[in-house]
Formats: sequence, C-alpha cells, structure tokens
Amino acid sequence: MASFDDWLDAYEVVYGALPAESDHQCPNCGHRTLRMVFTGPPGAGYGYASFWCDTCLEGIHISRAPVPAGAEARSIAAPIEERTRGIPNYRLVT
Repeated sequence: MASFDDWLDAYEVVYGALPAESDHQCPNCGHRTLRMVFTGPPGAGYGYASFWCDTCLEGIHISRAPVPAGAEARSIAAPIEERTRGIPNYRLVT
C-alpha cells in the first residue's frame, strides 16, 4: 500500500498537468487510471480535491486546494448526487 506522501507526490504531478489529463501511474497499483475532481464554492478558486485510482480504488482527499485555471469545479451547493457523480467509494489513504 502506497503511503500518503506517495499519493501527495502523484497528486502534484497530476495537478500540474491540469486541465490536461495525466497518464501518471498510480502510486499503489501502477495503473494509469488516476482521477481528480474538485468541489467548492462557485467562482472561489479553491475547493476540495478528490484524488483516486479507478483500478485499485485508493486515494486521498485534499481540503482547500486551489482549483487551477481551466479545471472544472463542481458546486458545493449542488445536490449530493450531482457533486459525487462518478466519484467511487474509494479507500482513503491517511
């Protein structure tokens, strides 16, 4: 199991590529299926980042993350079904 620090390193790489998609390897399983979704107040420029691997379903959650220009951020005011659409119930690495 990859450490929280390993996940932070992967987060920085994927975050740095936004709004383009990254093919960076998952620090846990090695597959190139990392996903990131931001949720926050509309127009605030910050939010919460959900970052996970679609293959092994592990990942991290970052609070108060800056949302880079061009990246989509879901509204925190939207119904929960809309905010969490496509985000699996993944295991949080602490």
